[in-house]
Amino acid sequence: MKAYELTSWLEKKYPSDAAEDWDNVGLLAGDDTNEISHVFLALDLTEETLAEAIEDGADMIITHHPMIFSGIKKINNHSFTGRKILTLIQKGIVYYAMHTNYDVMGMAELAADMLDLKDRKVLEEVLDGEGIGRVGDLPRSMTLEECANFVKGRFGLPNVKIFGELEKQVQRAAICPGSGKSEAKPALSMGAEVYITGDIDHHTGIDMADCGMAIIDAGHYGVEHIYIADMEHFLKENCPELRVYTAPVKQPFQVL
Repeated sequence: MKAYELTSWLEKKYPSDAAEDWDNVGLLAGDDTNEISHVFLALDLTEETLAEAIEDGADMIITHHPMIFSGIKKINNHSFTGRKILTLIQKGIVYYAMHTNYDVMGMAELAADMLDLKDRKVLEEVLDGEGIGRVGDLPRSMTLEECANFVKGRFGLPNVKIFGELEKQVQRAAICPGSGKSEAKPALSMGAEVYITGDIDHHTGIDMADCGMAIIDAGHYGVEHIYIADMEHFLKENCPELRVYTAPVKQPFQVL
């Protein structure tokens, strides 16, 4: 299979037009006329992840977060981004990213499915009824503490951060994978009693709790790592001729 055949197919399901204007998705490095047979999936393309992909024999890497976000004036070995670009080119590896287009066309529903949300609605519409995040009802009313443990279990997390009273009863929930500070007020306005997301700062957390909406900060990686397994299943089901490898799911930090 040629790389462009796979990327063209991915574009049909997760079109670049669905990405936010500030985003940088699609083919970011490499020659898409290359033949590919080994695809490596990861959330981020760190130097460690790139080394793992090379060791696994990957000839294409697909990540959720783009390694290149802004303009680059120099590509050399003096920066970590430059080193990774050089390595990709030297090894002949095609690199493709699918970020907010996947958030809109895949991640939002997937995250809501993880929590079994019922009667769900789009949190922020972006394109033709599709959008960022979801709001819906949890399977049953539960305390905030029970909800936090429910989230930990469904997403396989060692810990979460909670803003709000643990005894508070919640059922109407909003979820926005990734960095969800900007969607806190929309979640509140749509009646969410608890908001599950990542990267919530101190003031947003306490302000929303004061407004009556609890927040469970499950971490940016904690809620988005589901991309890896989802894309692995998708590629194996639709492109059985490809060998698909994945970066191990592990938090990129430690809590002492």
